[in-house]
Amino acid sequence: MSAQGDCEFLVKRARELVPQDPYAAKAWLITARTLYPTDFNIQYEMYSIERNAERTSSAGRLLYDIFVNFPEQPVVWREISAITAALRNDSQDKHAQFLKGVFETLPGQVQCKMLLKATEQCFNTLEKAEMLLLLLKRFPESVVQHGVSLGESLLEAESVEDLETPVNCFRKLFVCDVLPLILNNPEMCLPVSLLYKYLHKAAEFYICYVTREPSADGQMQGSQEVGGLKSPGRGRGQRSVIDGLSEKASVVTEPWDRLLEMVGVVGSLCDWQGEKGSRSYAELLQRVSDLCRFLSAADTDGFSRCCSQIVSCCTLVLFHCAFHYVSAVQPSLFQGHSSLSSGPWVLLEDLSSVYADVEVERKHTHKKRKLADGREKTMSSDDEDVLAKGRGRHIVVSKSEMLNWAETLDHFRTARESWDLLHSHPSLEAEFAKICSAWKTEMWLWFRIFLTDMIIYQGQYRKALSSLALMSSLQLQQNQNQNQNSLQTGSSSSLENHRAVIQQASCHYALGEYRLACEKLLEAVGGLLPQNQEFVKNSDEQRKPRSKTRRGNDLRLVPCTSKSILPFCLQLMLACFKLRAFTDNRDDLALGHVIVLLQFDWPQGESLFLKAVDKICQQGSFQYENFFNYVTNIDMLEEFAYLRTTEGGRVQLELLPNQGMLIKHHTVTRGITKGVKEDFRLAMERQVSRCGENLLMVLHRFCINEKIILIQSLP
Repeated sequence: MSAQGDCEFLVKRARELVPQDPYAAKAWLITARTLYPTDFNIQYEMYSIERNAERTSSAGRLLYDIFVNFPEQPVVWREISAITAALRNDSQDKHAQFLKGVFETLPGQVQCKMLLKATEQCFNTLEKAEMLLLLLKRFPESVVQHGVSLGESLLEAESVEDLETPVNCFRKLFVCDVLPLILNNPEMCLPVSLLYKYLHKAAEFYICYVTREPSADGQMQGSQEVGGLKSPGRGRGQRSVIDGLSEKASVVTEPWDRLLEMVGVVGSLCDWQGEKGSRSYAELLQRVSDLCRFLSAADTDGFSRCCSQIVSCCTLVLFHCAFHYVSAVQPSLFQGHSSLSSGPWVLLEDLSSVYADVEVERKHTHKKRKLADGREKTMSSDDEDVLAKGRGRHIVVSKSEMLNWAETLDHFRTARESWDLLHSHPSLEAEFAKICSAWKTEMWLWFRIFLTDMIIYQGQYRKALSSLALMSSLQLQQNQNQNQNSLQTGSSSSLENHRAVIQQASCHYALGEYRLACEKLLEAVGGLLPQNQEFVKNSDEQRKPRSKTRRGNDLRLVPCTSKSILPFCLQLMLACFKLRAFTDNRDDLALGHVIVLLQFDWPQGESLFLKAVDKICQQGSFQYENFFNYVTNIDMLEEFAYLRTTEGGRVQLELLPNQGMLIKHHTVTRGITKGVKEDFRLAMERQVSRCGENLLMVLHRFCINEKIILIQSLP
């Protein structure tokens, strides 16, 4: 019998004895190994018996022998692949734990060599990266040799794959796993330019990760393959599970904290000026602000030395605070926020003073025309607060509706300060522009929302209109994507569309473009549904004394809901018509529109209504044929009924449709036909019966039915 035949016989005999007498089988194999020490099958069979019996120590010793003596055998690499897969998976499976134990029994040098060899056997870039990462984590000394090359290979793979988003498997492994090993290894000595490159790559990943859009398939199952790996595809990185990774591997905990910690490490390695390790983003901004104050504008060399530090820090603070602001005012843009529980908020001109600054020169004796002593109209309430930070503009927000109002406005302020600092010097602005271009921030809808609100805050309304146009186009793209996966409800999407339209109206009004403002307002009102119940003021607001009139440049952050937006639209339309109605030139149509709109929030507009009545009395006549269609306020009805009396001045009122034509054909001595007088009395009685109607429904109908007339009434 040949030597090969002898070996096969001995192995076969040992296998037969394993179920009956494992010790006898082991004795046969020991004898066989003594006789044929270079035969692979005998040694592998010895290992298999120990592995199947899950005897960790002996299996480890035998694995070491066959790895050293037979490194090219394919079956050896199958065993090593199973072990490395168990090491990467963090599985609690009993067999996986045994395989990890076998690996731990190997000498460190052998472990390192085994992992390097296993890496060479991998042809999939992602698998190879995870294998090498396993080596770097277990043997930190290997980071110096393999760390940067691994990181660059991941970034190169990302570039070759041409993935649509930085939230992909390659960038995630680089940022969350490889980069911390490189930065925290004291033996590494990287060029400053490379440190900034890596910091910006990490920042882009973390920012895009936290600002991911919602998607219908965000809960899709992760891969069940070895190591939780899949072949990466395109356009799927914005989902809850990062394509190419398992669900568990896709999760990044506390991304903002991780980024802040990384900034501290990079700052230390780059010897940043004044860097002591920041505990918060606000502190980070404060330090670079102090640095900019220390450097004079003429100190070109100083700015050149510190430019990268200032821009990197300010950029991160800007996006951090802008994200938290937008996540409060439009949470449905991001994963993890329910669009049903919290709708968007919108930053608008504060119209609290729309009824103010009216001097009533003529006091009427009629009881409804007298203002009660001590009755004063309030402009703010106990449940509202004003944060007076930043260049003198106030932002009013309801504390009861936005519970985190102070934090939200503070983030808005800090983000604005970061933006201003980034644009305080040409070199800083140029460097920041490079980052924005590389990150394609012009495609970030959430950041465009912040920029728009910031521009509105700055009072650059013409520029804000251009920004709103860009925002609308980005919103349209997002809506198309969401319609494909049918995640977001139509009502929420509609409210977000209204947000831009209403801000456009507010900007047109601030620019004095009242007709354009009215067009946009009526476009928004057409999509709003008035509340079933009448608008009721907070009892605290009714009791609080009137505050001093603000300067007219305040802003208000309000929920983008029908309940809040319809009142704003009515007030803004009133503001548009008010100046035209009270000019020296007679304009009964504008004055009539003002009277209809003054019904809302009554009696806030009572003094302005009395000024309208004064003007009518001075004119001696008034024509507004829509009066009985939309005026249901009992105080106003009594006032107009009084104007017809002798005590009221016998003002000629043409409030019925076609009333002017009737008067021309049937005049009597006093200028009004008896029939028309009776029609007026009956119409007034019918109108009194309508006083219980839902006022918001009436005014909403007014906006819809009279849309063309309203727009044409403005220049």
